[in-house]
Amino acid sequence: MHFVDEADIYVKAGDGGDGAATFRREKYVPMGGPDGGDGGDGGDVIIEADENLGTLLDLVSRREFRAGDGRPGGGRKRDGPGGKDVLVKVPVGTIIKDIDKDLVLKDLKEHGARIIVARRGRGGRGNVHFATSVNQAPTYAEPGRCGQERRLRLELKLIADVGLIGLPNAGKSTLLSRISAAHPRVAAYPFTTLHPELGIVETDGYSRFTVADLPGLIEGAHSGRGLGDEFLKHIERTRILAHLVDAAPIDGSDPVRNYHAIREELRLYSENLAAKLEIVVATKTDLTGGPEAARRLADALGREVLPISAVTGRGLRELIGRVTQVLAELRAQGPQEEAPEEL
Repeated sequence: MHFVDEADIYVKAGDGGDGAATFRREKYVPMGGPDGGDGGDGGDVIIEADENLGTLLDLVSRREFRAGDGRPGGGRKRDGPGGKDVLVKVPVGTIIKDIDKDLVLKDLKEHGARIIVARRGRGGRGNVHFATSVNQAPTYAEPGRCGQERRLRLELKLIADVGLIGLPNAGKSTLLSRISAAHPRVAAYPFTTLHPELGIVETDGYSRFTVADLPGLIEGAHSGRGLGDEFLKHIERTRILAHLVDAAPIDGSDPVRNYHAIREELRLYSENLAAKLEIVVATKTDLTGGPEAARRLADALGREVLPISAVTGRGLRELIGRVTQVLAELRAQGPQEEAPEEL
């Protein structure tokens, strides 16, 4: 399945039906009056978040959504039927923006959250409503009102507890495949991961947390180099970052410099993103020189660095335990405020 995190769509609510201007014509009612019914209301266009969806792919092939129109009213005070609503389902974490007004309408952060993005047109009133002592036979009835229409931009920002970041080939996909049931593509070349992957990690304490494996970042990602600039926005929704640093890079690069290069990309993209809680993880410590490189990284940063090997399983239990602890501390602090949307 292709991962699509942006889509532009057009929505149009149903128009209301016209009211009827009719009169009673019955055999034993010689002075029959107006009896025109009301037109039916049009349908709404509604967008709803569904946790079973993970991409906006379905909205690429279908970009226009129109609700049903209301039907006209009839004689004998019969109201016209209403138009049918249209329900559009999107993944949890979808932000809905009005393109023309440059306005965020809703951030659908929870399963089942919904918003009416185009409101129905009301049906017109029939002439029975306009009869007065002065005008007992009104020939006027209201026309139905037009339904609202909008051009919308939908942007998906994945919601996860932990975001895995690091240079290409830092071992993010391998780690995700070892600690969860996810099956990301794993290969020995850069940019194996072309779109975010989500996995659920079960802990020993019968709790769980979600992990997002994000495409590898490179220097200049914030300004459009590589793949990372497309997916930096997904990191904004994670509660903490797990920064994976290859302790034994095959290109001979310095792990300490590699760490600071990624940190600089986060800062240049968003100060709020750079301020997120971070767990530093040294990967591939089963290789020659790996343990020593992990210790040197910890000394250079002056902070804890967790050494792991996703291949052998070394350190994975400790990593899961540390993530669980940090998430528990964050939950104890209550809901975290998110930075305002930048329009």
